[in-house]
Amino acid sequence: MTDKIKIGVCVMEKKVSSAPMVQILERLQAFGEFEIIIFGDKVIIEDPIESWPICDCLIAFCSSGYPLQKAEMYAALRKPFLVNELQPQHLLHDRRKVYEQLEVFGVPVPNYALVNREYPYQELEYFIEEEDYVEVHGKRFWKPFVEKPVDGDDHSIMIYYPSSAGGGMKELFRKVGNRSSEFHPEVRRVRREGSYIYEEFMPTGGTDVKVYTVGPEYAHAEARKSPVVDGVVMRNPDGKEVRYPVLLTPGEKEIARDVCLAFCQLVCGFDLLRCEGRSYVCDVNGWSFVKNSYKYYDDAACVLRKLFLDAKAPHLSSTIPPSLPWKVKEVVQSEGLTRQGSGLIGTFGQSEELRCVIAVIRHGDRTPKQKVKLKVTEEKLLNLMLKYNGGRARAETKLKSAVQLQDLLDATRLLVPRKRSGRESDSETEDIEHAEKLRQVKAVLEEGGHFSGIYRKVQLKPSKWVKLPKPNADCEDERPVEALMVLKYGGVLTHAGRKQAEELGRFFRNNMYPGEGTGLLRLHSTYRHDLKIYSSDEGRVQMSAAAFAKGLLDLEGQLTPILVSLVSKDSSMLDGLEDASSEMEEAKAKLHAIITSEGKTLNGNMSGGPLWMVDGAGVPDNASQLLHSLVNLTKKITAKVKLLAEEEDEKLSVTASSTVLPHYDQAKAFGKTTIDIARIAAGLPCGSESFLLMFARWKKLERDLYNERKERYDVTQIPDVYDSCKYDLLHNAHLNLEGLTELFRVAQLLADGVIPNEYGINPRQKLKIGSKIARRLLGKILIDLHNTREEAIDVAEPKSSQETTTTFPKTRKEERDQARPLNRNEDLRRTSSTSEKSIDQDDDDDRETKYRLDPKYANVRTPERHVRTRLYFTSESHIHSLMNVLRYCNLDESLQGEDSLVCNSALDHLHKTRELDYMSYIVFRMFENTEVALEDPKRFRMEMTFSRGADLSPLENHDGDAALLHQEHTLPIMGPERMQEVTSYLTLDQFERMIGPFAMPAEDFPPPTTPQAFSGYFTKSSGVLERLVNLFSFHKGSTAAAASSTNNNVKQ
Repeated sequence: MTDKIKIGVCVMEKKVSSAPMVQILERLQAFGEFEIIIFGDKVIIEDPIESWPICDCLIAFCSSGYPLQKAEMYAALRKPFLVNELQPQHLLHDRRKVYEQLEVFGVPVPNYALVNREYPYQELEYFIEEEDYVEVHGKRFWKPFVEKPVDGDDHSIMIYYPSSAGGGMKELFRKVGNRSSEFHPEVRRVRREGSYIYEEFMPTGGTDVKVYTVGPEYAHAEARKSPVVDGVVMRNPDGKEVRYPVLLTPGEKEIARDVCLAFCQLVCGFDLLRCEGRSYVCDVNGWSFVKNSYKYYDDAACVLRKLFLDAKAPHLSSTIPPSLPWKVKEVVQSEGLTRQGSGLIGTFGQSEELRCVIAVIRHGDRTPKQKVKLKVTEEKLLNLMLKYNGGRARAETKLKSAVQLQDLLDATRLLVPRKRSGRESDSETEDIEHAEKLRQVKAVLEEGGHFSGIYRKVQLKPSKWVKLPKPNADCEDERPVEALMVLKYGGVLTHAGRKQAEELGRFFRNNMYPGEGTGLLRLHSTYRHDLKIYSSDEGRVQMSAAAFAKGLLDLEGQLTPILVSLVSKDSSMLDGLEDASSEMEEAKAKLHAIITSEGKTLNGNMSGGPLWMVDGAGVPDNASQLLHSLVNLTKKITAKVKLLAEEEDEKLSVTASSTVLPHYDQAKAFGKTTIDIARIAAGLPCGSESFLLMFARWKKLERDLYNERKERYDVTQIPDVYDSCKYDLLHNAHLNLEGLTELFRVAQLLADGVIPNEYGINPRQKLKIGSKIARRLLGKILIDLHNTREEAIDVAEPKSSQETTTTFPKTRKEERDQARPLNRNEDLRRTSSTSEKSIDQDDDDDRETKYRLDPKYANVRTPERHVRTRLYFTSESHIHSLMNVLRYCNLDESLQGEDSLVCNSALDHLHKTRELDYMSYIVFRMFENTEVALEDPKRFRMEMTFSRGADLSPLENHDGDAALLHQEHTLPIMGPERMQEVTSYLTLDQFERMIGPFAMPAEDFPPPTTPQAFSGYFTKSSGVLERLVNLFSFHKGSTAAAASSTNNNVKQ
């Protein structure tokens, strides 16, 4: 070739000198077919376009200070081949136009709406803001939602969180030092000084994906920790942000092609969000190169060479150089990873490797759950009910939001008398009790001083009505005159609960994975750790999951952003006892008979067998006497707390006359992570509970435990009495409630018998109830294990046939995706409800977002190593139910003759343990023996461990640990214990066979699809360069022609 093709580089010098640009231009020069002409800032800014160098191909893109219109004039004058068209680059500066263009080309974007203001703080009729949502042109966006300035150069992006998760706002911005975002817990209102895009927040598992195209047929993807998690930038030892190449799915490859064509930008970067099995483009950046990837530089140079030759020397386009004309020894990225200077280095075993960790975990320490019921006839409360139920006389109302609860608090403050009146006659008893309950409602609503992170909800159910004549009408109108108010509160995760969960997360990081803690972080940061966290709908469970994730992944900051980013709610799997309600009622009835009888003489007892096979195993022989003591001791504690409440009320009545009670600040930070030392020093209850509420808690227990009029015990209240005892011993020991320790011992003896038997009075009933409650969870666990095994086998199978081929063989998944028609324009935007399935979702497990390391671009020593972690946070009922299935599954008729999954010594220990306390957990770990044949059942081994959770010994022993406990208010978590003999070998096949009969059937949980590789076109072997020969059909025609081919399928 005599005349070289001239490539003009018309970009700002700062961009020309960037490492990726230098690397790629040097490679283009090394081909010997091109002359590189760099214009320079002086020429671009000062010289007229007529004097600019003449070139055949032009690299030109906008950056700060760049005269884009001037470059357009030059391109119109000289008509060079443009790598990136210039006119469409104007679109990239306006996020509204970016989304509009993406939708025209059928590219999925988040569900969004525009708020356009002509001047700051302009009031718009179509824009409505409420506490937990904004509404734009009738489209409602519930928090969490994202707020983006329409100006593409303004990187101040806000995420607003719902009050149920604690509220607040996180501001995302361009990296400053090691920060990329900041959380502002007090900010609840959106900005109004400009025009904004509002869009649905998409949980992506705490990961962002950046895609880089070089031409429409090449895309490279990298993942990084999302700034929405904790805002801490992960950096390598060189100080650069840690990013790792990940695989793209076939659908994502098509998206990359469409983005490239939509903006006529052959070299283009864009941001991809993966959520619930779908992918969406949320930003397009224009010209972007990957940093620190020599393999990518090789690919980019070769693809650009092909594009330039297609445009200016097509007769040479098919010629392939025998080898890459440059030799660069790529710097191997260290296995170390630093997080603000701490070295993290991972090591793994040899023949047997960990493949999967599944944990089912109970929430952390909480306040006692409470309920208040009262009949209301006050006009203010009845009007409030009608206000929020649409004026329907017979419809009940639920008050949950901060605005609704503030209205109720305002009304209640006016109804509660300033002083307690002395009891003058028995006829006033009901009025006094009603006033006390109103006072309790007021105290609950004022508790904590704010309504963020709502753990209070009120139901108003009309119960009596009168008919009133309608004005100017012959018909009558109905109006409620009495309603039942039910206030539920409490059950809040305490500071101790958050601390327990975070510490347990750190324990898992350091002990459940190879590498002594650093191994997990290494796997996670390099996208070889597939982590998903699920939670029930209860706030305490969700916050436990977030705190655990913070400790597990060594995150920083508050829990709200971590919760929203990393934790998925699944109430159908982790909530509810409805499926076993009748069996549980039957068990409670038998339990009541056993406890209230003088001796356990009911039918079903066995002699000579294991202790746990007896009906009502664990119930003390003297249960009826203990129950009588429990009632008397509860009365004593209630009386002592009443004195404290009366003293508190007298102090309040003195100050109330001269103090106007203010409206409580709803923007305070959610919860506390440490003890309120000032409250403890002042002799007040821990947390935000007042003596009035503490007294109401104990009074209700006293009243419900024993009905004096009917002379009947309610044994189902025993766990609640034990719960309150344990809470006050742990958090309110400084109040020195005489008799509380004795009450705790009696309640513990009874609770140890009651709690396990509420889930079945004998092993067969425990198995029946447990399989109904945990059915869906068991099915999901089996799916997790099945998918892990399939992925491990795929990695282990020989790939020699793929290594020698010169084409791109389609995987089964890719063939299936191509066979299924793409109906892209039917669902350009995601549905407004994240709970609804997208149209192309095949199954439940498909919604688990996946990130897979791309081994061809990842400089890590073991790119194929992959660990799946699934964490399920739930309540006591599901822990007991799951444990009962594991213990007694062999009692099922289909498994007769089989041994239990749990060894005899562990069965005996579990019988003696009884209570699975806060942060108790069951862990399943699956190992693969890589030296065993794939078809050998011993290839995959299961290990089961459990922990009974919080260690109560400091409360029981009153030793040195107890003194420390009273300072921290936090019980330590017991370590894991084996459920199998040390020498036993439980295969995955055997585990599946034993659990399968009790799990949701496999057809309800189809195996998930797994993203497949899109790994570029070049390997270290230069012979693979021939792949370029028939690769490109694009760019031989005009841009318009290219755009017309938008909907064609991507070449595989």
